[in-house]
Amino acid sequence: MNSSTGRQFMEKTQYRHMGPSDQQQGLPQPPLEMPPPRGTREAVDLPPPAALRLGEMPLKQAIETRRSLRQYAETPLSLSELSYLLWCTQGVREITAGKATFRTVPSAGARHPFETALLVNRVEGMKPGLYWFVASGHRLSKLDAEPEIADRIAEAAYNQRFILESAATFIWIADAVRMTWRYGERGYRYMHIDAGHVCQNLYLAAESIGAGCCAIGAFTDETMNALLGLDGINQFVIYLGVVGKRKAAA
Repeated sequence: MNSSTGRQFMEKTQYRHMGPSDQQQGLPQPPLEMPPPRGTREAVDLPPPAALRLGEMPLKQAIETRRSLRQYAETPLSLSELSYLLWCTQGVREITAGKATFRTVPSAGARHPFETALLVNRVEGMKPGLYWFVASGHRLSKLDAEPEIADRIAEAAYNQRFILESAATFIWIADAVRMTWRYGERGYRYMHIDAGHVCQNLYLAAESIGAGCCAIGAFTDETMNALLGLDGINQFVIYLGVVGKRKAAA
C-alpha cells in the first residue's frame, strides 16, 4: 500500500490544480436524481413529512445523549419513523426548475450527490429486503435482490453482524458527476464532507425517536458496489448508517 495516497489526494484536489469544470465549459448539468440501479418491484408510499409528529426531543439533549449503538431491540421501526429518518437525511424541501434540490442537509453548491439504498430488516408493514429511496417523491421502491442480501451486505462490511440485528441500514451512494460537474476533482472532497452531514442527521434523528445509529465506513468497495449494481467509478457506496430501536434499560 502506498502510504502517500492520502497526501496525494489532498494535494491533487487543491484549487491550484483545478482546470475549468464541466459547468464552466458549458456542458449540460447531470440529472438531479439517478434511477434505481436494478429492477424494481412494488412501490412503498411513505407517510408525508408534513404529517409526521416525531422528533420532539430537544436538540441539546439529542447531542448530549447521542452514542454509536450496535445492539438493538427486536422492536421494529414504524413506517412513520422510517419516513422521518429518510426525511431528516435526504428530504427534498424544494426543487428549482430542474437545476437544484434544497434538502434537509447542507451540500456544496446544493449539488446533493447522494442516493439512499435501504436494507430493511424490521419495519412495520414492509417486507425485508433492499429498497431505493426516491427522494423527489418521498417514496421507496423495492429492488430485486437475492434472498440473502442482508448477509451479503454484512459480509461486505467486514462481517459487522449487527447489521443483521438492526431495523434498517441506510446505504448512501455517491453519484460523482453531480458534484464534479461543478467542482471538478475538488468535488471528491466535498462528497466526503457531505456524507458526514447526512450521517450526523441520522444519528440525531434516531436519538429523537428512541432509536440509535452506528456509522460504518469499513467495507469492501468492490463487493458492496456489485451488490447494488453500481459501476464503482461514477456511482459508488460512500457510507452506511445502521439504525435500530434501543433495548429497554435493565
